[in-house]
Amino acid sequence: MSEARLHHIRAGTGPALVLIHGLGASTVVWRPVIDRLAAKREVIAVDLPGFGRSPQPGDGFVPSAAALAAELVAFLGELGVERPHLAGNSLGGWVALEAAKGGGAESVAAISPAGLWREPLGPRRYDTHAIGNRLAPVVRTLLRSPRGRAYLLASTVARPDLVPAADAVELVNGWLRAPAYAAANAEMRAGVFEGAEAVEVPVAIAWGQRDRIVGRPSRSRRPPRTRYLEMPGWGHTPTWDDPEGVARFLLRYSGEGL
Repeated sequence: MSEARLHHIRAGTGPALVLIHGLGASTVVWRPVIDRLAAKREVIAVDLPGFGRSPQPGDGFVPSAAALAAELVAFLGELGVERPHLAGNSLGGWVALEAAKGGGAESVAAISPAGLWREPLGPRRYDTHAIGNRLAPVVRTLLRSPRGRAYLLASTVARPDLVPAADAVELVNGWLRAPAYAAANAEMRAGVFEGAEAVEVPVAIAWGQRDRIVGRPSRSRRPPRTRYLEMPGWGHTPTWDDPEGVARFLLRYSGEGL
């Protein structure tokens, strides 16, 4: 489906830095840091196929991390962007690593990347996505109160109190409505990132010490040129927790600290 244009936000000038969201998310997760990054980079935040405002993949498309990476690289090529710096969160980090493995990146900065677990996670015991959709009206109401956001977003961010109500609603609505979510989730949980030795560009991984979704990345899964940092106060998606710190990390490892 590379001919289908993916929704994206483009801002700033300088070396291209592509921002890749996690499973069920969208460009909204980068909202706190885009302006900070755009002061020194050309920033391109993309909704992956079947997420956010990007179209659902066509029949037969299997949204594995490798397939999503191929679609992303093809789309960036259509924009005239070759071998950009890539930054990804969660599944987006895995997508970035797959793109780098195929020669589609200048560097990778990954925040709590998926796929670096020792063995496949396997299916969830409960289908939280289906449950969330059944309770969607209640969920949206809860998100409009600080107490509701604290309860519903605690596994995603360390400081739910810092997430504006509008961002919280957009984030959760995107998760509930994403047509590619179920298939991408199944693919993500059924595999691991393999072939790390084929990644020949600099890689930096930041793992939030308050991450309640993805554990510490296995050393055996990391590419050989990886710098690994543990970040106190960061949750799984820390752009609201510490926008200045996330921006510093992404700027440093998309050129300045390589």
